[in-house]
Amino acid sequence: MAVFVALGAFLMTLFGGWTAQRVTDRRHLVLGLAGGLMLGVVGLDLLPEAMHAAGQEVFGVPQALLLFVGGFLVAHLVERLLAVRQASHGADPKESEALDVPDGRAHAHAHAHERVPQVGLTAAAAMVGHSLMDGIALGAAFQIGGGMGAAVALAVVAHDFADGFNTYTLTSLYGNDRRKAVMMLVADAVAPVVGAASTLLFTLPEELLGSYLGFFGGALLYLAAAEILPEAHHEHPARSTVLCTVAGVAFIWLVVGIAG
Repeated sequence: MAVFVALGAFLMTLFGGWTAQRVTDRRHLVLGLAGGLMLGVVGLDLLPEAMHAAGQEVFGVPQALLLFVGGFLVAHLVERLLAVRQASHGADPKESEALDVPDGRAHAHAHAHERVPQVGLTAAAAMVGHSLMDGIALGAAFQIGGGMGAAVALAVVAHDFADGFNTYTLTSLYGNDRRKAVMMLVADAVAPVVGAASTLLFTLPEELLGSYLGFFGGALLYLAAAEILPEAHHEHPARSTVLCTVAGVAFIWLVVGIAG
């Protein structure tokens, strides 16, 4: 049953990626929605679950929160290290001169030039890992009972639309071509099926699952707050972009509330 439900998650993930791909002419709205979905997943889904599963304290701070902050910092350090590595190869002199022009277009050029494709692939790989854990959680829930399995199934299938949407958006945002974005999307879609099937072989300790969710939530929040949302408002600081972000958060809240 868990594997069958995971096939629904597979289709929803692909649909989310297809949606992100089709609305490229409204890129700022796509990014605004993606940022809202990511914020909602972190604040309303991942972090509460992490606190519940790994809530013991370390020096007065819940372990899940420590890992949450750690995930945020690791994501920041990885991006900076990759950016420095790219810069160390040297920029084109003509391009460097263009970046010195003090107008909005030059700033946009500089902003785009700083995008490191490896960051997008790393972030998408983290999304794939998260989807794998979704499948494992789904399988574990059905081992507990049908009611628990149905609740988790609803949450996984619904928010895998957001996972697919964000996986494709993250990969392409950092300058990766469409082939790589589709490849990561397919990997993200297959991951929950593999995760659900794997629960026939082992059981994941709840504390380890909670620790992972806390760490991943911190990394995801960094990408939403430091990359996705600023990019969404860079060229189109429109009210509609903000509304898309709010809609993304509200959608995740609805999913969590229905599943809860």
